[in-house]
Amino acid sequence: QVQLVESGGGLVQAGGSLRLSCAASGRSFSSYAMGWFRQAPGKEREFVAAISWSDDSTYYADSVKGRFTTSRDNAKNTVSLQMNSLRPEDTAVYYCAAAFRLQYSGSYYLKNNYNYWGQGTQVTVSS
Repeated sequence: QVQLVESGGGLVQAGGSLRLSCAASGRSFSSYAMGWFRQAPGKEREFVAAISWSDDSTYYADSVKGRFTTSRDNAKNTVSLQMNSLRPEDTAVYYCAAAFRLQYSGSYYLKNNYNYWGQGTQVTVSS
């Protein structure tokens, strides 16, 4: 079992930055691929970013590439999402998710492959 708790959301003006963190409890954090998803009101939950469990490879949605960066610290059981140049369309609830030993790069983008989810943290970007 893995429990995830996100923090760091808030209200920011367009062009600003926020850093989200996700703290994981449970065993073998280093064996879990970690993903970030977001859900805006009335929309499906969508992939944002992910980081591999095996070699720290990272994956990003086209909409955030070049603006967002994800990283992990296995010693502290944490994963972070640095969000720069924020836009109003980035407004959503952001979720941290974990998946045990994902094997294929394509699988990182699919929310159904993630078994554990945090409660979410609200990010609001004003124009």
